[in-house]
Amino acid sequence: MSSPSATTLERAMTVTQESARTYEVRTYGCQMNVHDSERLSGLLEDAGYVPVPDGETADVVVFNTCAVRENADNRLYGNLGHLRPAKTRNPRMQIAVGGCLAQKDQGEIVRKAPWVDVVFGTHNIGSLPVLLERARIEGEAQVELKESLEVFPSTLPTRRESPYAAWVAVSVGCNNTCTFCIVPSLRGKEKDRRPGDVLAEVRTLVGQGVLEVTLLGQNVNTYGVEFGDRLAFGKLLRACGDVEGLERVRFTSPHPAAFTDDVIAAMAETPNVMHQLHMPLQSGSDRVLRAMRRSYRAERYLGIIERVRAAMPDAAISTDIIVGFPGETEDDFQQTLEVVRRSRFANAFTFQYSIRPGTPAATMDDQVPKEVVQERYERLVALQEEISWEENKKQVGRTLEVLVAEGEGRKDETTRRLSGRAPDNRLVHFAAGDATPRPGDMVTVEVTYAAPHHLVADGPLLGVRRTRAGDAWEARQGRPAGQGAGVLLGMPTIGRPQPSAAATGGCSAH
Repeated sequence: MSSPSATTLERAMTVTQESARTYEVRTYGCQMNVHDSERLSGLLEDAGYVPVPDGETADVVVFNTCAVRENADNRLYGNLGHLRPAKTRNPRMQIAVGGCLAQKDQGEIVRKAPWVDVVFGTHNIGSLPVLLERARIEGEAQVELKESLEVFPSTLPTRRESPYAAWVAVSVGCNNTCTFCIVPSLRGKEKDRRPGDVLAEVRTLVGQGVLEVTLLGQNVNTYGVEFGDRLAFGKLLRACGDVEGLERVRFTSPHPAAFTDDVIAAMAETPNVMHQLHMPLQSGSDRVLRAMRRSYRAERYLGIIERVRAAMPDAAISTDIIVGFPGETEDDFQQTLEVVRRSRFANAFTFQYSIRPGTPAATMDDQVPKEVVQERYERLVALQEEISWEENKKQVGRTLEVLVAEGEGRKDETTRRLSGRAPDNRLVHFAAGDATPRPGDMVTVEVTYAAPHHLVADGPLLGVRRTRAGDAWEARQGRPAGQGAGVLLGMPTIGRPQPSAAATGGCSAH
């Protein structure tokens, strides 16, 4: 199908503006999907749609899907089935499906759910408004999937919910061939943005009040491979240090095989690059890593951690680990536990292996029985919780500057605390007292208590610094009713999902 013309796009924008239709984007999966959903929301608002008010059903519902789990399609079709009665009641309603599962299943989605109006892939998210309008005019489903990237997502309009923290994609796609991962076949080979384009976006965000950016890529530290500069990522980190007003820089997720000492030096020597590293391990067994086609071994991984801590003793390191990969023995699992003990991770995403259709691992012999995977998973979680608690206890008595967040603490209302993130990305709940810091402001606190997954500072605030980000948050509070719907994003975070949410190391887990 040919690309939409400018005239068609203008007509789509005019029609949607006149009807003021509402939208909702439902996001599944990794940080890259969350970032794409910001762009989808921006595209829809640019075309005249408005976010659906709370408690109402949107005129347009967009599913931005993930394909990393065995039952991802069941979840999608279940959600589509729940929407069918609403679509029957409201003839104006449209349903669109995009993302990795759409790229994988393509026309199969419309065959199984003929009430879907639009299917689009990972390479052409910019086509969504035109495809919706085309489906409305022609009265039939529109399926458009490109085999290669059409427009780099970061050039598209965006709608960010957080005024103080933002994702900035430096690349899309992946050149690795991990046997458990389907991402390369769905997002394609790595495509890098030029450094000037990345920095221009960072400066624009800072001009809007953003204090923190997280550089995002499938394998963020291979950035530069497309234009032949293997040291490009370290240079980019240093260049971020020259952006006036940018207070915190993070990145996710680096691949251990491509991790170079110049990146460690850039982290240690650039004041606004945080001493926090999320680096997937996946397994501590060299035999399993080989079966996964992970091009590093346990000692290399441990060596990186040793060098990071030598340069930055206060660095908080987190990881991803898969339990029960096909063929994993008890000895292999014990090797993973040993690497965890030696690494002293601040926290970890821990995943039970599940089959991903279309990956080499899905057809491997020696699939580990579910009960064995569960038992190993519980042992790993128990060990990591013990280590996380011990590492957090070392923070008690420390003075930290916390970036106040919106909606980080689920119990904040009952405890009368606020929450935010320390420089190393640890979650901190603090007593605000009579002070009224806003999301985006900075507070200085002393840690009084440690739990495995958070810190508490219940003493008096040692300082409150009002920021441009706080001003931006406050200015947003006057927006019209319903503007809180759509893509809901807070500060990018690292944590441990519950077993029911676990995939096999999400898109960022490379």
